[in-house]
Amino acid sequence: MTLLIQGGHVIDPGRVNGVADVLIENGTIAAVGPELAVPAGATVIPAAGRLVVPGFVDLHVHFREPGFEYKETIQSGTDAAVAGGFTSVCAMPNTNPVNDNQAVTEFMLERAKAAGTARLYPIGAITKRSEGKELAEIGDLRRAGCVAISDDGKPVMNSLVMRRAMEYARAFDVPVVDHCEDLHLSEGGCMNEGVISTELGLPGIPSAAEDVMVARNVSLAELTGARLHLAHISTAGSVRMVREAKARGLKVTAEACPHHFTLTEETTRGYNTHAKMNPPLRTNLDVQAIKDGLRDGTIDVIATDHAPHATQEKQQEFTEAPFGIVGLETALPLTLALVEEGVMTLESAVDKLSTAPAKAFSLNAGTLAVGAPADVAIVDANHEWHVDPSQFRSKSRNTPFAGWKVKGRVTTTIVSGRVVYELDRPGKQA
Repeated sequence: MTLLIQGGHVIDPGRVNGVADVLIENGTIAAVGPELAVPAGATVIPAAGRLVVPGFVDLHVHFREPGFEYKETIQSGTDAAVAGGFTSVCAMPNTNPVNDNQAVTEFMLERAKAAGTARLYPIGAITKRSEGKELAEIGDLRRAGCVAISDDGKPVMNSLVMRRAMEYARAFDVPVVDHCEDLHLSEGGCMNEGVISTELGLPGIPSAAEDVMVARNVSLAELTGARLHLAHISTAGSVRMVREAKARGLKVTAEACPHHFTLTEETTRGYNTHAKMNPPLRTNLDVQAIKDGLRDGTIDVIATDHAPHATQEKQQEFTEAPFGIVGLETALPLTLALVEEGVMTLESAVDKLSTAPAKAFSLNAGTLAVGAPADVAIVDANHEWHVDPSQFRSKSRNTPFAGWKVKGRVTTTIVSGRVVYELDRPGKQA
Protein backbone atom coordinates (compact mmCIF):
# COMPACT_ATOMS: atom_id res chain seq x y z
CA MET A 1 0.00 0.00 0.00
CA THR A 2 1.19 3.51 -0.85
CA LEU A 3 0.11 6.48 1.25
CA LEU A 4 0.90 10.15 0.80
CA ILE A 5 0.30 12.35 3.83
CA GLN A 6 -0.02 15.74 2.24
CA GLY A 7 0.62 19.26 3.48
CA GLY A 8 0.96 18.66 7.22
CA HIS A 9 3.35 20.29 9.67
CA VAL A 10 5.91 17.51 9.94
CA ILE A 11 7.89 17.30 13.17
CA ASP A 12 10.58 14.64 13.18
CA PRO A 13 12.73 15.73 16.16
CA GLY A 14 16.22 16.78 15.15
CA ARG A 15 15.44 16.30 11.46
CA VAL A 16 12.36 18.09 10.13
CA ASN A 17 10.13 20.84 11.51
CA GLY A 18 7.94 22.43 8.86
CA VAL A 19 5.28 21.88 6.22
CA ALA A 20 6.03 18.81 4.13
CA ASP A 21 4.58 15.63 2.66
CA VAL A 22 5.34 12.11 3.88
CA LEU A 23 5.37 9.26 1.38
CA ILE A 24 4.87 5.73 2.68
CA GLU A 25 5.55 2.68 0.54
CA ASN A 26 5.61 -1.00 1.55
CA GLY A 27 5.28 -0.17 5.24
CA THR A 28 8.26 2.18 5.43
CA ILE A 29 8.95 5.89 5.07
CA ALA A 30 9.92 6.44 1.42
CA ALA A 31 10.33 10.22 1.32
CA VAL A 32 9.73 13.39 3.33
CA GLY A 33 9.70 16.74 1.60
CA PRO A 34 7.64 19.59 0.20
CA GLU A 35 5.10 18.96 -2.56
CA LEU A 36 6.01 15.37 -3.32
CA ALA A 37 4.55 13.88 -6.51
CA VAL A 38 1.55 11.63 -5.99
CA PRO A 39 2.46 8.09 -7.10
CA ALA A 40 -0.03 6.21 -9.23
CA GLY A 41 -2.55 4.41 -7.07
CA ALA A 42 -1.51 6.13 -3.86
CA THR A 43 -4.03 6.98 -1.16
CA VAL A 44 -3.75 10.65 -0.26
CA ILE A 45 -4.35 11.73 3.34
CA PRO A 46 -4.82 15.52 3.54
CA ALA A 47 -3.08 16.91 6.62
CA ALA A 48 -3.07 20.68 6.14
CA GLY A 49 -3.32 22.43 9.49
CA ARG A 50 -2.35 19.28 11.37
CA LEU A 51 0.82 17.88 12.86
CA VAL A 52 2.45 14.81 11.32
CA VAL A 53 4.78 13.16 13.84
CA PRO A 54 6.44 9.82 14.53
CA GLY A 55 4.09 7.44 16.26
CA PHE A 56 4.42 7.81 20.02
CA VAL A 57 6.38 5.27 22.07
CA ASP A 58 5.21 4.44 25.61
CA LEU A 59 7.84 2.77 27.75
CA HIS A 60 5.45 1.95 30.59
CA VAL A 61 2.06 0.25 30.20
CA HIS A 62 0.20 -2.54 32.00
CA PHE A 63 -2.00 -4.61 29.70
CA ARG A 64 -2.94 -7.22 32.34
CA GLU A 65 -2.88 -10.19 29.94
CA PRO A 66 -2.29 -12.97 30.83
CA GLY A 67 -4.16 -13.27 34.10
CA PHE A 68 -6.23 -10.13 34.62
CA GLU A 69 -8.14 -9.82 31.35
CA TYR A 70 -11.17 -8.36 33.12
CA LYS A 71 -9.13 -5.15 33.55
CA GLU A 72 -7.48 -5.02 30.12
CA THR A 73 -6.40 -7.28 27.29
CA ILE A 74 -3.61 -6.84 24.81
CA GLN A 75 -6.30 -6.18 22.21
CA SER A 76 -8.08 -3.46 24.19
CA GLY A 77 -4.79 -2.01 25.41
CA THR A 78 -3.30 -1.67 21.94
CA ASP A 79 -6.62 -0.26 20.69
CA ALA A 80 -6.37 2.41 23.38
CA ALA A 81 -2.75 3.00 22.45
CA VAL A 82 -3.38 3.81 18.80
CA ALA A 83 -6.34 6.02 19.77
CA GLY A 84 -3.82 8.06 21.74
CA GLY A 85 -1.24 8.09 18.93
CA PHE A 86 1.00 5.42 20.48
CA THR A 87 2.29 3.00 17.88
CA SER A 88 4.76 1.21 20.17
CA VAL A 89 4.16 0.21 23.79
CA CYS A 90 6.35 -1.56 26.33
CA ALA A 91 4.34 -3.88 28.56
CA MET A 92 5.37 -4.43 32.17
CA PRO A 93 5.75 -8.01 33.47
CA ASN A 94 3.26 -7.91 36.38
CA THR A 95 0.89 -10.37 34.73
CA ASN A 96 -0.25 -13.76 36.03
CA PRO A 97 1.93 -15.67 35.49
CA VAL A 98 4.66 -13.04 35.72
CA ASN A 99 6.57 -12.50 32.49
CA ASP A 100 9.75 -14.06 33.84
CA ASN A 101 10.24 -16.66 31.11
CA GLN A 102 10.31 -17.12 27.37
CA ALA A 103 6.86 -18.76 27.16
CA VAL A 104 5.02 -15.76 28.62
CA THR A 105 6.99 -13.34 26.44
CA GLU A 106 6.12 -15.30 23.31
CA PHE A 107 2.46 -15.48 24.33
CA MET A 108 2.30 -11.69 24.68
CA LEU A 109 3.94 -11.16 21.31
CA GLU A 110 1.53 -13.58 19.64
CA ARG A 111 -1.46 -11.82 21.19
CA ALA A 112 -0.17 -8.46 20.02
CA LYS A 113 0.33 -9.77 16.49
CA ALA A 114 -3.25 -11.06 16.48
CA ALA A 115 -4.52 -7.69 17.74
CA GLY A 116 -2.98 -6.01 14.71
CA THR A 117 -2.71 -2.47 16.01
CA ALA A 118 0.22 -1.10 18.06
CA ARG A 119 3.59 -2.81 18.31
CA LEU A 120 4.08 -4.43 21.69
CA TYR A 121 7.50 -4.79 23.28
CA PRO A 122 7.50 -6.97 26.41
CA ILE A 123 9.54 -6.03 29.47
CA GLY A 124 10.76 -9.10 31.32
CA ALA A 125 10.96 -9.55 35.07
CA ILE A 126 14.25 -8.99 36.89
CA THR A 127 13.60 -11.83 39.33
CA LYS A 128 11.58 -15.01 39.19
CA ARG A 129 7.93 -14.29 39.96
CA SER A 130 9.10 -10.72 40.75
CA GLU A 131 9.86 -11.89 44.27
CA GLY A 132 13.18 -10.05 44.43
CA LYS A 133 15.20 -13.14 45.35
CA GLU A 134 16.47 -15.14 42.37
CA LEU A 135 17.31 -13.61 39.00
CA ALA A 136 15.13 -14.54 36.07
CA GLU A 137 16.80 -15.95 32.94
CA ILE A 138 17.63 -12.53 31.55
CA GLY A 139 19.37 -13.90 28.46
CA ASP A 140 16.38 -16.06 27.55
CA LEU A 141 14.02 -13.11 28.03
CA ARG A 142 16.18 -10.95 25.80
CA ARG A 143 16.32 -13.59 23.07
CA ALA A 144 12.55 -14.09 23.28
CA GLY A 145 11.95 -10.40 22.56
CA CYS A 146 12.07 -8.48 25.86
CA VAL A 147 13.53 -4.99 25.44
CA ALA A 148 14.18 -4.26 29.13
CA ILE A 149 13.86 -5.86 32.55
CA SER A 150 11.91 -4.67 35.58
CA ASP A 151 10.07 -5.96 38.63
CA ASP A 152 7.94 -2.83 38.32
CA GLY A 153 5.60 -2.37 41.29
CA LYS A 154 7.62 -4.85 43.35
CA PRO A 155 10.97 -3.05 43.47
CA VAL A 156 14.04 -5.18 44.13
CA MET A 157 14.83 -4.36 47.74
CA ASN A 158 17.98 -6.50 47.97
CA SER A 159 20.80 -4.32 46.67
CA LEU A 160 23.05 -7.29 45.89
CA VAL A 161 20.34 -8.86 43.72
CA MET A 162 19.91 -5.52 41.96
CA ARG A 163 23.66 -5.29 41.40
CA ARG A 164 23.75 -8.74 39.84
CA ALA A 165 20.75 -7.87 37.67
CA MET A 166 22.53 -4.79 36.38
CA GLU A 167 25.67 -6.79 35.63
CA TYR A 168 23.71 -9.35 33.61
CA ALA A 169 21.69 -6.63 31.92
CA ARG A 170 24.87 -4.89 30.85
CA ALA A 171 26.12 -8.13 29.29
CA PHE A 172 22.92 -8.37 27.23
CA ASP A 173 22.73 -4.59 26.63
CA VAL A 174 19.23 -4.16 28.05
CA PRO A 175 18.07 -1.33 30.31
CA VAL A 176 17.11 -2.05 33.90
CA VAL A 177 13.84 -0.26 34.74
CA ASP A 178 13.08 0.42 38.37
CA HIS A 179 10.00 1.57 40.21
CA CYS A 180 11.92 3.43 42.89
CA GLU A 181 10.27 2.77 46.23
CA ASP A 182 11.69 1.71 49.57
CA LEU A 183 8.95 -0.63 50.69
CA HIS A 184 9.87 -0.25 54.35
CA LEU A 185 9.40 3.52 54.21
CA SER A 186 6.19 3.33 52.18
CA GLU A 187 4.59 0.36 53.94
CA GLY A 188 0.87 0.90 54.47
CA GLY A 189 0.84 4.30 52.76
CA CYS A 190 -1.75 5.23 50.16
CA MET A 191 -1.01 8.88 49.28
CA ASN A 192 1.72 11.48 49.66
CA GLU A 193 2.79 12.02 53.26
CA GLY A 194 2.11 15.59 54.31
CA VAL A 195 -0.47 18.03 55.56
CA ILE A 196 -3.28 16.72 53.35
CA SER A 197 -2.72 13.07 54.33
CA THR A 198 -2.90 14.19 57.96
CA GLU A 199 -6.11 16.15 57.35
CA LEU A 200 -7.69 13.17 55.57
CA GLY A 201 -6.49 10.71 58.19
CA LEU A 202 -4.77 8.57 55.56
CA PRO A 203 -1.38 6.87 55.93
CA GLY A 204 1.25 8.60 53.82
CA ILE A 205 4.15 7.69 51.57
CA PRO A 206 7.09 10.06 52.13
CA SER A 207 9.12 11.45 49.23
CA ALA A 208 12.13 9.78 50.84
CA ALA A 209 10.70 6.38 49.90
CA GLU A 210 11.41 7.26 46.28
CA ASP A 211 14.53 9.33 46.81
CA VAL A 212 16.57 6.73 48.68
CA MET A 213 15.94 4.12 45.98
CA VAL A 214 16.86 6.53 43.21
CA ALA A 215 20.11 7.18 45.05
CA ARG A 216 20.80 3.45 45.46
CA ASN A 217 20.05 2.66 41.83
CA VAL A 218 22.20 5.49 40.54
CA SER A 219 25.07 4.24 42.72
CA LEU A 220 24.66 0.71 41.38
CA ALA A 221 24.50 1.98 37.80
CA GLU A 222 27.77 3.79 38.41
CA LEU A 223 29.30 0.65 39.89
CA THR A 224 28.18 -1.69 37.10
CA GLY A 225 28.06 0.55 34.03
CA ALA A 226 24.51 -0.65 33.35
CA ARG A 227 21.79 1.28 31.54
CA LEU A 228 19.34 2.44 34.20
CA HIS A 229 15.87 3.77 33.41
CA LEU A 230 13.96 5.34 36.29
CA ALA A 231 10.22 4.90 35.97
CA HIS A 232 7.63 7.59 36.76
CA ILE A 233 9.78 9.84 38.94
CA SER A 234 7.66 12.13 41.08
CA THR A 235 9.80 14.05 43.55
CA ALA A 236 12.07 17.08 43.44
CA GLY A 237 14.79 14.96 45.03
CA SER A 238 14.61 12.39 42.24
CA VAL A 239 14.90 15.07 39.58
CA ARG A 240 17.93 16.54 41.31
CA MET A 241 19.70 13.18 41.55
CA VAL A 242 19.01 12.31 37.91
CA ARG A 243 20.38 15.67 36.87
CA GLU A 244 23.55 15.05 38.87
CA ALA A 245 23.91 11.51 37.51
CA LYS A 246 23.72 12.75 33.95
CA ALA A 247 26.27 15.45 34.70
CA ARG A 248 28.64 12.64 35.74
CA GLY A 249 28.04 10.83 32.46
CA LEU A 250 26.12 7.85 33.83
CA LYS A 251 23.83 5.83 31.57
CA VAL A 252 20.67 7.02 33.28
CA THR A 253 17.36 7.94 31.67
CA ALA A 254 14.14 8.94 33.38
CA GLU A 255 10.45 9.21 32.63
CA ALA A 256 7.64 11.34 33.99
CA CYS A 257 3.90 10.74 33.67
CA PRO A 258 1.27 13.32 32.71
CA HIS A 259 -0.53 12.97 36.05
CA HIS A 260 2.65 13.84 37.93
CA PHE A 261 3.15 17.09 36.01
CA THR A 262 -0.55 17.99 35.91
CA LEU A 263 -2.02 17.12 39.33
CA THR A 264 -1.03 17.53 42.96
CA GLU A 265 -2.04 15.78 46.18
CA GLU A 266 -4.95 18.24 46.39
CA THR A 267 -6.76 15.95 43.92
CA THR A 268 -7.11 13.31 46.65
CA ARG A 269 -9.49 15.50 48.64
CA GLY A 270 -12.89 13.90 48.78
CA TYR A 271 -11.13 10.51 48.94
CA ASN A 272 -11.10 10.33 45.15
CA THR A 273 -9.68 6.88 44.40
CA HIS A 274 -9.02 7.92 40.80
CA ALA A 275 -6.29 10.10 42.31
CA LYS A 276 -4.67 7.10 44.00
CA MET A 277 -1.52 6.04 42.21
CA ASN A 278 1.99 4.90 43.02
CA PRO A 279 4.13 6.91 43.22
CA PRO A 280 1.47 9.18 44.67
CA LEU A 281 0.55 12.67 43.53
CA ARG A 282 2.95 15.03 45.25
CA THR A 283 3.19 18.74 46.10
CA ASN A 284 3.31 21.85 43.94
CA LEU A 285 7.06 21.96 44.56
CA ASP A 286 7.45 18.47 43.13
CA VAL A 287 5.27 19.24 40.12
CA GLN A 288 7.40 22.28 39.36
CA ALA A 289 10.55 20.18 39.66
CA ILE A 290 9.15 17.67 37.16
CA LYS A 291 8.40 20.50 34.75
CA ASP A 292 11.90 21.91 35.21
CA GLY A 293 13.32 18.46 34.52
CA LEU A 294 11.32 18.18 31.32
CA ARG A 295 12.40 21.66 30.29
CA ASP A 296 16.13 21.15 30.76
CA GLY A 297 16.30 17.57 29.49
CA THR A 298 16.90 15.89 32.85
CA ILE A 299 13.72 13.90 32.22
CA ASP A 300 14.05 12.25 28.82
CA VAL A 301 10.68 10.61 28.36
CA ILE A 302 6.96 11.08 28.92
CA ALA A 303 5.31 7.74 29.67
CA THR A 304 1.78 6.94 30.81
CA ASP A 305 2.07 4.14 33.40
CA HIS A 306 -1.28 3.06 31.93
CA ALA A 307 -2.73 0.95 34.77
CA PRO A 308 -6.30 -0.26 34.18
CA HIS A 309 -8.55 -1.43 37.01
CA ALA A 310 -12.16 -2.55 37.03
CA THR A 311 -14.79 -0.07 38.22
CA GLN A 312 -15.69 -2.06 41.33
CA GLU A 313 -12.05 -2.13 42.41
CA LYS A 314 -11.83 1.66 42.44
CA GLN A 315 -15.16 1.94 44.27
CA GLN A 316 -13.65 0.68 47.51
CA GLU A 317 -12.46 2.80 50.41
CA PHE A 318 -9.38 4.85 49.57
CA THR A 319 -7.05 2.68 51.65
CA GLU A 320 -8.32 -0.50 49.95
CA ALA A 321 -8.60 0.65 46.32
CA PRO A 322 -5.73 -0.32 43.99
CA PHE A 323 -3.13 2.17 42.80
CA GLY A 324 -3.18 3.36 39.20
CA ILE A 325 -5.00 5.14 36.39
CA VAL A 326 -5.36 4.70 32.64
CA GLY A 327 -3.40 7.18 30.55
CA LEU A 328 -2.92 6.24 26.91
CA GLU A 329 -5.89 8.20 25.61
CA THR A 330 -5.23 11.42 27.55
CA ALA A 331 -1.42 11.71 27.43
CA LEU A 332 -1.25 13.84 24.29
CA PRO A 333 -3.47 16.76 25.34
CA LEU A 334 -1.94 16.85 28.83
CA THR A 335 1.51 17.05 27.26
CA LEU A 336 0.42 19.74 24.80
CA ALA A 337 -0.79 21.77 27.78
CA LEU A 338 2.86 22.04 28.83
CA VAL A 339 3.66 23.46 25.40
CA GLU A 340 0.98 26.11 25.84
CA GLU A 341 2.36 26.83 29.30
CA GLY A 342 5.82 27.39 27.83
CA VAL A 343 7.46 24.49 29.66
CA MET A 344 8.54 22.84 26.40
CA THR A 345 8.60 23.55 22.71
CA LEU A 346 6.33 21.53 20.47
CA GLU A 347 9.33 19.70 19.00
CA SER A 348 10.58 18.83 22.49
CA ALA A 349 7.16 17.46 23.43
CA VAL A 350 7.10 15.27 20.32
CA ASP A 351 10.64 14.12 21.11
CA LYS A 352 9.72 13.06 24.65
CA LEU A 353 6.73 11.10 23.35
CA SER A 354 8.48 9.40 20.44
CA THR A 355 12.15 9.78 19.56
CA ALA A 356 13.62 9.90 23.07
CA PRO A 357 11.79 6.82 24.43
CA ALA A 358 12.74 4.83 21.33
CA LYS A 359 16.37 5.79 21.91
CA ALA A 360 16.22 4.92 25.62
CA PHE A 361 15.23 1.32 24.87
CA SER A 362 17.00 1.05 21.48
CA LEU A 363 13.74 0.54 19.58
CA ASN A 364 13.42 0.88 15.82
CA ALA A 365 10.77 3.55 16.20
CA GLY A 366 10.24 7.24 16.91
CA THR A 367 11.45 8.67 13.60
CA LEU A 368 10.24 9.57 10.12
CA ALA A 369 13.65 8.96 8.56
CA VAL A 370 13.62 7.35 5.12
CA GLY A 371 13.63 3.59 5.53
CA ALA A 372 12.16 3.65 9.03
CA PRO A 373 8.96 1.76 9.83
CA ALA A 374 6.00 3.89 8.77
CA ASP A 375 4.58 4.49 12.25
CA VAL A 376 2.91 7.89 12.16
CA ALA A 377 0.44 9.95 14.18
CA ILE A 378 -1.54 12.80 12.65
CA VAL A 379 -2.65 15.31 15.28
CA ASP A 380 -5.12 18.18 15.35
CA ALA A 381 -3.44 20.27 18.04
CA ASN A 382 -6.37 22.69 18.20
CA HIS A 383 -9.14 20.11 18.61
CA GLU A 384 -10.93 20.75 21.90
CA TRP A 385 -12.82 17.88 23.51
CA HIS A 386 -14.15 16.64 26.81
CA VAL A 387 -12.69 13.51 28.37
CA ASP A 388 -15.47 10.93 28.51
CA PRO A 389 -14.21 7.66 30.02
CA SER A 390 -17.26 5.78 28.75
CA GLN A 391 -15.88 6.25 25.25
CA PHE A 392 -12.37 4.97 26.02
CA ARG A 393 -11.12 2.06 23.97
CA SER A 394 -9.48 0.74 27.10
CA LYS A 395 -11.66 -1.70 29.06
CA SER A 396 -11.15 0.40 32.19
CA ARG A 397 -12.38 3.87 33.13
CA ASN A 398 -10.15 4.80 36.07
CA THR A 399 -9.05 8.34 35.24
CA PRO A 400 -8.96 11.54 37.32
CA PHE A 401 -9.46 13.57 34.14
CA ALA A 402 -13.11 12.66 33.49
CA GLY A 403 -15.02 15.72 32.32
CA TRP A 404 -11.88 17.78 31.68
CA LYS A 405 -11.89 20.02 28.64
CA VAL A 406 -8.60 19.41 26.86
CA LYS A 407 -7.00 20.40 23.57
CA GLY A 408 -5.17 18.19 21.11
CA ARG A 409 -6.46 15.03 19.44
CA VAL A 410 -5.03 12.27 17.32
CA THR A 411 -7.03 12.04 14.10
CA THR A 412 -5.15 9.22 12.35
CA THR A 413 -2.65 6.60 13.49
CA ILE A 414 -0.60 4.53 11.06
CA VAL A 415 1.44 1.44 11.93
CA SER A 416 3.69 -0.16 9.31
CA GLY A 417 2.01 1.89 6.63
CA ARG A 418 -1.46 0.71 7.60
CA VAL A 419 -4.15 3.01 9.01
CA VAL A 420 -5.15 1.44 12.34
CA TYR A 421 -7.11 4.33 13.84
CA GLU A 422 -9.19 7.20 12.50
CA LEU A 423 -11.05 9.60 14.74
CA ASP A 424 -14.15 9.71 12.54
CA ARG A 425 -14.61 5.98 12.21
CA PRO A 426 -17.28 4.13 14.28
CA GLY A 427 -16.39 3.85 17.93
CA LYS A 428 -14.68 7.23 18.21
CA GLN A 429 -14.76 9.24 21.41
CA ALA A 430 -17.40 11.94 21.76
